[in-house]
Amino acid sequence: MARGPAYNVPYRRRREGKTNYRLRRRLIISGLPRLVARRTLNHMIAQVVEARVEGDHVLASAHSRQLVRDFGWRAPCGNTPAAYLTGLLCGFRALEAGVKKAILDVGLQKPSKGGRVMAVVKGCLDAGLDVPCDPEVLPDEDRISGVHIAKYAEMLSSNPDVYQRTFSQYIAAGLRPQDLPKHFEEVKGRILAKFGGEVGEGGG
Repeated sequence: MARGPAYNVPYRRRREGKTNYRLRRRLIISGLPRLVARRTLNHMIAQVVEARVEGDHVLASAHSRQLVRDFGWRAPCGNTPAAYLTGLLCGFRALEAGVKKAILDVGLQKPSKGGRVMAVVKGCLDAGLDVPCDPEVLPDEDRISGVHIAKYAEMLSSNPDVYQRTFSQYIAAGLRPQDLPKHFEEVKGRILAKFGGEVGEGGG
């Protein structure tokens, strides 16, 4: 551990691995609200946050469990389709709050190309929120709708034990994993209906 008169103790959140202050400073200097996308093992969280002197102020937010509560989502809340729908919901709520553009804040995460964090961004973009990013890092439509999961489920269906074990959450919720793309479109349709019935064109 560094010592001596020139050593400064890092801020607590930096010591705890929660905040990169140099990155945060650059985000705040942009003058734009931040799209904060966070993933947990079982859920996705999206917030549009404005930095104020007294601290961060949340302008709009969405949590993947709200998909279950408000829109009838029956699949797990931590997969790519749920991440997209969470972003879509957050994007529409941000527009309702008067936010048209936001800058992505991934914190200390290292999001992967086409991963859940980028699925949140894609959802926000489709809602009409302008979030500058390289389109190459966004997941494709098949991945967003869960086609890859449905294909994997179909492949495993010949082995009932493995199938039951792998997709126990789907089965417990009364949803065949092979039907995930259809279910995704149904839930997406409910979100669109609530906020005006069409997908917008976000910036890229």
